[in-house]
Amino acid sequence: MPVPLLREKISDSSTTTITAPPSMDLQNKREKLKEMVLHLVEDIRPEMKEDIYDPTYQDEVGPPPKLEYVWRNIILMALLHLGALYGVTLVPGCKAYTWLWAFLCYVVSILGMTAGAHRLWSHRTYKARLPLRLFLIIASTMAFQNDMYEWARDHRVHHKFTETHADPHNSRRGFFFCHVGWLLVRKHPAVREKGGLLDLSDLKAEKLVMLQRRYYKPSVLLMCFILPTLVPWYCWGETFRHSLYVATFLRYVIVLNMTWLVNSVAHLYGYRPYDKNIEARENALLSLGLLGEAFHNYHHTFPYDYSTSEYRWSLNFTTFFIDCMAAIGLAYDLKKVPKASILARIKRTGDGSYKSG
Repeated sequence: MPVPLLREKISDSSTTTITAPPSMDLQNKREKLKEMVLHLVEDIRPEMKEDIYDPTYQDEVGPPPKLEYVWRNIILMALLHLGALYGVTLVPGCKAYTWLWAFLCYVVSILGMTAGAHRLWSHRTYKARLPLRLFLIIASTMAFQNDMYEWARDHRVHHKFTETHADPHNSRRGFFFCHVGWLLVRKHPAVREKGGLLDLSDLKAEKLVMLQRRYYKPSVLLMCFILPTLVPWYCWGETFRHSLYVATFLRYVIVLNMTWLVNSVAHLYGYRPYDKNIEARENALLSLGLLGEAFHNYHHTFPYDYSTSEYRWSLNFTTFFIDCMAAIGLAYDLKKVPKASILARIKRTGDGSYKSG
């Protein structure tokens, strides 16, 4: 039923309309929603909005769908982790070059995900020339966490519908689910529905991304498993067993779990200095191992910042890497949120834990 309007005569030529005030509950909801969407106008990357949080989306009322286990994934993941555990027992017997090689593969893999899959292709926070794009696509293939098109699509859905059933690794479903469980069950129907509605034309238009998608399986076999095993075995006489279980299985499992910790730990533990209305948290210790990816409250507040952090190089090797690429002309158009916008957002929605520095 429409709210009745009361008219009060002011003069012969004008009237004013007074609307009955909405209920306090409705007014509070409107104010909260307005506060949550204010950051939309701060986007310094207007060409893409598909990763901007949509606070208007809510889960449908009703029981969650029954879990459908993907037994192939469960068995393969269990075998992979068992292989990595065996690799731990072999570490003391490895040659020093094998340790260095495994660490190098780790850093390259993480950069493929942080500088490539995440900051370049998922969020378009900067632009890269062909040599850098080629390196990052190869590095992300070594990381073996789905092809670039699928990873970026799921990550954009995660940002746009975070902490709902449309979020592929919804942290509201518990630590195990958002860490690895989401890979062991069928996707929630809402994930497929919302993912199918996103505009992914920028990814489809990039030939390198689609080429990787077309040849992903043989590329992964080569970059994630064959090459990391053969190099130490052939180049400095490491045993095949140490090469396989340490440089390949153990290194790969560490890369996987470090990446998954962003979905679990960085959404459950830490401070929210930039926006207390979202679950993403700041976790400096985790950021050290992830080369700068765990300043997560900042990142979800400002997903269009190439640094994913207010502090650039501080515990953020990926930002240092991108800046180096920019210095030699391979990266350009780096997006950075102005300090005034950051401080205004902290004052508006922060949890009070912010410390400048």
